[in-house]
Amino acid sequence: MTHPQSNAVVLLSGGLDSTVTAAIAQQDGFRIHCLTVSYGQRHGVEVLRAQAVAAALGAGGHVIVTVDLRALGGSALTADLAVPKDRTERERAGEIPITYVPARNTIFLSLALAHAETLQAQAIYFGANVLDYSGYPDCRPEFIRAFEAVARLGTKMGVEGRAIEVRAPLLMLSKAEIVRRGQELNVPFELTHSCYDPGVDGVACGRCDSCRIRREGFRQAGVEDPVPYAIL
Repeated sequence: MTHPQSNAVVLLSGGLDSTVTAAIAQQDGFRIHCLTVSYGQRHGVEVLRAQAVAAALGAGGHVIVTVDLRALGGSALTADLAVPKDRTERERAGEIPITYVPARNTIFLSLALAHAETLQAQAIYFGANVLDYSGYPDCRPEFIRAFEAVARLGTKMGVEGRAIEVRAPLLMLSKAEIVRRGQELNVPFELTHSCYDPGVDGVACGRCDSCRIRREGFRQAGVEDPVPYAIL
């Protein structure tokens, strides 16, 4: 158990995984400081959900950083490209999908690292998951370990021997296991948002990869998903 006054930075998107991750960081004994990146994503409603989640969890702080990744494009989340819909599990297991945002986790973790060093935080938590995503290269254990090496070599804290640990507690869990973990921790599922392509009213489409994975996870966990969807 970590000393209760120790700080951790949590990359909080407002989605299911990052919200459960934040609750785990609290259970680990950290005072959490949330960092949300508004990067021009088409599902910008998640930033509002992140604010609600941070407040509900009683975070020690919540910083929203704006980085315009639409200027670079290259993803259905940051450019005028169609978000894939109604794909099967087999289809999702194929090539890296167009919803991959180039170098997103590298950018996000770099911002979290800067925030962590400012706070003298011991750890960064983020909701990377290997099993339920389509081979995103920046959600792999080797990427996380490599970033930890960068953090150790490229920060004042690191060279002084106070390395900042990068923790991804959901890395090897299925979506159903994540849902069950969140239920154990009384995570406010109703505040979270996972959809890549919500309607103008913010309601989840129910058909994109993220919606389908989330809905399947809740179903397999035997837990009711409190979030509304545009389709039943």
